[in-house]
Amino acid sequence: MKLDKKQNRLRRARKSRAKIRELAVNRLSVHRTPQHIYAQIIGAQGGAVLASASTLETEVRKGVKNGGNVEAAAIIGARIAEKAKAAGIDTVAFDRSGFRYHGRVKALADAAREAGLKF
Repeated sequence: MKLDKKQNRLRRARKSRAKIRELAVNRLSVHRTPQHIYAQIIGAQGGAVLASASTLETEVRKGVKNGGNVEAAAIIGARIAEKAKAAGIDTVAFDRSGFRYHGRVKALADAAREAGLKF
């Protein structure tokens, strides 16, 4: 049976999420669309969103012309790290949601690391 792109991505995400659940740590989940990028820090039990940032936020939209590029992803990475610090979180597991670790996903992760978040 042939799977479509989204089903393949979710299948890839399932394995890493199972491992993160095993570790019982907060996870930094990333989702990207052609227009925007979103990041959430989800609690260890998986039930609560502790912090979130996206290119839809008004402060971010003012500073960024296009939400679907590496530059915008880096801004979101820095914002999510800043919000995590404010919530008292310094260590997370990186959940790339089945997306390849390059381009916007990598830019977001690098910016979050530079802002002091440990994964």
